[in-house]
Amino acid sequence: MIGTVDDNLYADVADEHLVRPDGRTVAWTRAGGTGTGTPLLRLPGTPGSRWSIRADRSPWVDRGLQVITTERPGFGRSTRLPGRKLREHSDDLAAILDQLGLDRVYLLGGSGGGPHVLAFAAHHPDRVIAATVTVGFPPLNDDEYEQMIPLNAAAFRAARDGDERTIRELLAAPYEATKTSPLAGLEQAMKTAPASDLEVMNDPMWRAAQAKAQQEAFAAGIDGWVDETLALGGEWTDVDLTAIRTSITWWHGRADRNCPFTAAERLIEKLPTATLRELTAGHFEPYQREGEILDELLSRHGSQR
Repeated sequence: MIGTVDDNLYADVADEHLVRPDGRTVAWTRAGGTGTGTPLLRLPGTPGSRWSIRADRSPWVDRGLQVITTERPGFGRSTRLPGRKLREHSDDLAAILDQLGLDRVYLLGGSGGGPHVLAFAAHHPDRVIAATVTVGFPPLNDDEYEQMIPLNAAAFRAARDGDERTIRELLAAPYEATKTSPLAGLEQAMKTAPASDLEVMNDPMWRAAQAKAQQEAFAAGIDGWVDETLALGGEWTDVDLTAIRTSITWWHGRADRNCPFTAAERLIEKLPTATLRELTAGHFEPYQREGEILDELLSRHGSQR
């Protein structure tokens, strides 16, 4: 399966950036109008980039959304920040909103973007109307690593131990594969994923979007992926979950082999404002239920739970 990138799919998407006080570039894309529409801040999965957006954006257009999709340091055009954890990117996100003149937004993050949703909601609670996490990555117990696809199990074990060298060695093969085809590394890593995930991965529109996202994610090399793995798989010492006061809906399925359900369930119990909604399939099911997920998020007008 070879993914291709058709830039004509993104003619309506603005590619934007700012420079932070420390000299770093922080980049994002904006779809659905510049300065108009209900603002939705999207935090993509890992590895991802500002181009981790839908090729079929009708769920966004139909709901009149202005969708801002971000990327973490070290991915795409955004400057690497070695040693980063979660707090640093939450401050980058606030700077993006300041740049765009947006006081408050709906917040949505999936997979590796999930912890960054929690960090932003904790550190900048006044900027979030309501938040949603889809199949977010949670802290793991020792017995949960084996529930994941082999690459994730090994990489996040190494992250738990702070072993950057091993992480870099593990990620090298899928990273190198993307140089042959943008989706080759992802396909290599997901060989043992549930059938429902493999079905989504065969969808032409999904493939078109992921090809662009993966190609851009590694534009500056592998360092961003290594840093992100260390941040997600280590101790979340810079996020106070009890400080989160906006409502959160967390969608997750028991068949997920990227982010174990039991770990997500345990994390959600620690979130005073969160509600779990159980999915029926694997890690990529939210792609197929985008409209339903957005409608639920937009129905919460800043309510607290």
